[in-house]
Amino acid sequence: MEVTIRHLEQVKFLIEARGQSIICDQPRENGGEDAGMTPPELMLASLGSCAAFYAAQYLRSRGLAESGVEVSVTAEKLMQPARLGNFRIQVSCPVALTDLQEQGLMRSVHSCLIHNTLLSPPSIEIELAKRALSTA
Repeated sequence: MEVTIRHLEQVKFLIEARGQSIICDQPRENGGEDAGMTPPELMLASLGSCAAFYAAQYLRSRGLAESGVEVSVTAEKLMQPARLGNFRIQVSCPVALTDLQEQGLMRSVHSCLIHNTLLSPPSIEIELAKRALSTA
């Protein structure tokens, strides 16, 4: 997987993957134009959409519902170091489920790739791609 991020202006960035694109920006009070979600909001969106995908797949594969899953994700901003924490994912199911189906749905949502990535933090290597200096 690869995602490319390009600075557009001020605090606005273009994010591209597989020919798809989204804008990341800051609210006006942070010097942005509020033209897109902030990086922390994108992280919550990633976690929530992954959970929703797994919930919808569970319901669809069992013939329980074809659509209607809704997910809400909240987190708190923690300090030292600055980070997100205390995530809470709330899954709203469009149909009534038995206890056994609820357990199955929860197991499915817990299989989310992003959820599991956050539970087992990956190594992150940061490198600076150096550009040749222009002699002009």
